[in-house]
Amino acid sequence: MDLAFSSDELAFRDEVRAFLDAELTPELAKAGRNCPGIYCDYPAANAWFRILASRGWSVPHWPVELGGTRWTPAQHLIFKRELALAGAPPLTPNATHMAAPVIIEFGTPEQKESLLPRIRSGDDWWAQGYSEPEAGSDLASLRLAAERDGNCYVLNGSKTWTTHAHFSNKMFCLVRTDREAKPQRGISFLLFDLHLPGIQIRPIISISGDHELNEVFFDDVRVPVSGLLGKENDGWTVAKHLLRHERSSMWTPLLRARLEWMKEISGGCPSTLAARLMRAEMRLSALEVSELRLLFAEVDERRGSLVSSMSKICGTELRQELTEIGLALADRESLRMPDRPEDTGRGVALATYLNDRAASIYAGTNEIQRDIVAKILLQ
Repeated sequence: MDLAFSSDELAFRDEVRAFLDAELTPELAKAGRNCPGIYCDYPAANAWFRILASRGWSVPHWPVELGGTRWTPAQHLIFKRELALAGAPPLTPNATHMAAPVIIEFGTPEQKESLLPRIRSGDDWWAQGYSEPEAGSDLASLRLAAERDGNCYVLNGSKTWTTHAHFSNKMFCLVRTDREAKPQRGISFLLFDLHLPGIQIRPIISISGDHELNEVFFDDVRVPVSGLLGKENDGWTVAKHLLRHERSSMWTPLLRARLEWMKEISGGCPSTLAARLMRAEMRLSALEVSELRLLFAEVDERRGSLVSSMSKICGTELRQELTEIGLALADRESLRMPDRPEDTGRGVALATYLNDRAASIYAGTNEIQRDIVAKILLQ
């Protein structure tokens, strides 16, 4: 593939860099570089998102009529690369890349008009209500009950591993509306306010010490029927559409930024560690080519599902490999620079390593993704 940028694309890259120089404050850059996972805490994440929104760059991938840009695939790639290399806070995907695509695809005109502008501006922050104590990768076994009562659904049950629920004011959620139907056919997709009476949020502190995750409990929570997205009992169709967006995000811009940092501090490291770093860079280059092929080509639904699952497998496993190498390099740096602040050295590397143990589990375990790949290829 010819990866050389045109003069117009290089001019766009310079525009993005000038914007970052002017708007990415040292405090926001520090928050971005020290983020151990894929979610920055709300204060920094929302502040940066609102800065992007003021420039018209918060949802560049959306249709133009809804606030997106007319960027080419190359411009989208440049934008993601430059933000990652500058250390900008990662963009929280729940609203812009998960809720919004299904609202755009399945929403009523009223839902689009009321919800999409507030996502684009950063006024609403969304949580994902999918996993339950007995329904993780086997999502179709979910039990959160939603019984129709007049113009409301009454919710009873719980969700778990709910990222940023404590920061969010909205939730998109899979619920069980028909207990007698086959598992996938009895599920509906609801959008609602997280501050409704009867909702309780409890923190889950991860092994890295971070509070990203939560349990959410529902006790006779009344959700207006107007929050139904798509048809009742057809939420599985909406969920599958969303999962393709969740799994198909580009992994390589952030991984490339991590790798470049590691190369900067790897001078004189043991040959075994240098060899691991070299192998990781070769894997990253191969993944970059795969992602670029998907970015620049039109693919059908079958191939899109295949590539999104493969990217999820390769991206998360490479992410874990890089965090292992990063921790080893940070240990070495801490011995050479014992006075270096903890939040810029080994502390961040350790938190990132621990946080990324979950990378091969979230958004559908990599074992499930391998099953999806096998089924598609063997059909």
